[in-house]
Amino acid sequence: MRKLKITLFFAFLLVVLAACGSEERPDDTSDNQAHNEDQNRSSEYALLEEGKLIFAASGEFKPFSYMEGAEMVGYDIAVAEAIAEKLGLEPVVQKAKFSGIVTGVNEGRYDIAVASHTITDERLEKVNFSIPYYYSGPVIYTRPDSDIQSAADLNGKEISVSRGSTYVEIAQEYTDNIPQVDSDVVALQSLASGHHDAVITDEITGQSAIQNGLEIENRGQLGVSEQAVAVNKENDALLEAINGALQELKDSGELAKLAEEWVGVDITQEPEELE
Repeated sequence: MRKLKITLFFAFLLVVLAACGSEERPDDTSDNQAHNEDQNRSSEYALLEEGKLIFAASGEFKPFSYMEGAEMVGYDIAVAEAIAEKLGLEPVVQKAKFSGIVTGVNEGRYDIAVASHTITDERLEKVNFSIPYYYSGPVIYTRPDSDIQSAADLNGKEISVSRGSTYVEIAQEYTDNIPQVDSDVVALQSLASGHHDAVITDEITGQSAIQNGLEIENRGQLGVSEQAVAVNKENDALLEAINGALQELKDSGELAKLAEEWVGVDITQEPEELE
């Protein structure tokens, strides 16, 4: 009888130990759940890397994207990071020449681009665009001593623009003499140094350059444009998720706060609400 009791005790002990050994620790369960969620999101959105949202920006378009040491910062970067947070993903920025970013998204080198791209018919042939995350417009900049006072004075002048930007097409309405450079900032610096007759670029970029000491002046706005996130045409799920994230950021007021923080004004309103 004693032997039977001892045998039963050890049998019970083995069952308990086996059961305990098969249980996952809370930390393991949490890690596995997080990993599975990352895998599900990566699969659903067809991301380049599991759990990461890889986005492109130029890093040459202050205050939208620019370098502070080895780190890229600015409004575009802040918006991309906010979108990634909404989607539960890690944001990873890739620095690229502006003129090649849309092609990079089209060819699958980046998940998306958050690089102040204006929505155009030509770009829509290569990528899809989200709802706008800010509104802007092309502006004429000249030196203070220039005789250019309005768009009517641009005919036949030398107008410098950023390579690959929509400003190329706008400049072509006035002249064939259009030096194209790597960034808007380079164009404005060259203008202030005595080169070119005018530069067409975004108002915020021009104002930022003036605040940084460039002697240039605003000679009139040429229209209003919508800036949006570029997404590969094959990735409808990611586009829908980004639109949802942006709408949440707009509704909560967070997008406007990011604009005010980085740009100094709220540029997120619909065009009819702009002053």
